[in-house]
Amino acid sequence: MENERKLRKIDWYRSPVERDLLAALNQRSDWKGLRQTLGHLGILLVTGSAAWYASTQGLWLLFGLVLFLHGTVYAFLLNGFHELCHSSVFKSKNINHFFLYLFSFLGSFNPVFFWASHQEHHKYTLHPPDDLEVVLPIELTLQSFLSTALVNPWGFVKRLIGVTKLSFGRIEGKWENILFPASNPAQRQRLIGWARVLLIGHGLLTGVSLYFGAWQLPVLITLAPFYGGCLLYLCNNTQHVGLQDYVPDFRLCTRTIRLHPVVQFLYWHMNFHTEHHMYAAVPCYHLQTLHRAIEHDLPPTPVGLYATWREIIGILRRQKAEPTYQFVPEVPGRPVGYEQSRAIAA
Repeated sequence: MENERKLRKIDWYRSPVERDLLAALNQRSDWKGLRQTLGHLGILLVTGSAAWYASTQGLWLLFGLVLFLHGTVYAFLLNGFHELCHSSVFKSKNINHFFLYLFSFLGSFNPVFFWASHQEHHKYTLHPPDDLEVVLPIELTLQSFLSTALVNPWGFVKRLIGVTKLSFGRIEGKWENILFPASNPAQRQRLIGWARVLLIGHGLLTGVSLYFGAWQLPVLITLAPFYGGCLLYLCNNTQHVGLQDYVPDFRLCTRTIRLHPVVQFLYWHMNFHTEHHMYAAVPCYHLQTLHRAIEHDLPPTPVGLYATWREIIGILRRQKAEPTYQFVPEVPGRPVGYEQSRAIAA
């Protein structure tokens, strides 16, 4: 399977940034990292405590409402996990490492698999077969939204099956075997080892909690990624959907949007997604400053989720009628790879 990959070198276009400014933006800060990380975890502590209290008082309507809020905030641990995998949140590697594995456990994420995949996604964004993390076209439907917006039991089942298979050393799927070939047993063992940590750790958490009558604990931790996913769905799925593949210009294959500051905080500033792909070493808390520096060279930025999804839904409807259609954002000057992208779209 490794031979199927072309592993081309892509000469990406990046909006020019003054060298001194970029050097400053690349600086990581333990204080800013703690503000982002502990702020997110602190909100979870508040929502989790409120849900626990409501359950002990028999306030079940309040419990349901607060639990949904808790799941909404919890879902964005995925974005914190993503940033921590980039090792760009903290100046101290040890602090970054600690929170990476804390987030990995809380969200049942596998950092070994994700980072192997995500490095390829950044190097070869939307250039399959070198990037199979995101492959266009992405089909988003009202049914797929509703299946994750409130409660996502099938997502829990799929995650449990996947973690269990990995725990027993079963590496399945084209992308998994490309990233973790049999010729690299050490890397495979790291992947399998963390899956076992997740399976045993959450199994013990659930078993001990139920034994002592604290059923709220697995509901607030193990099951939390699988309810209240509405806002995460609306944010994360804006990043590439409807845009172009096989182009060497991040302005054509990634999307930046403006969000309310609270949502932007929960989203770990990944609404500045074009900027993140152009300069992946810039910590998330500096992306807004980077955006201001290169905004003149970017496509128009949709303001808010409503405007963003109105644009995306229009693109998806056209793609349903014209399967080869890909949206070409308006960028200053001539887009890099424009002729190639139009040929593909045609």
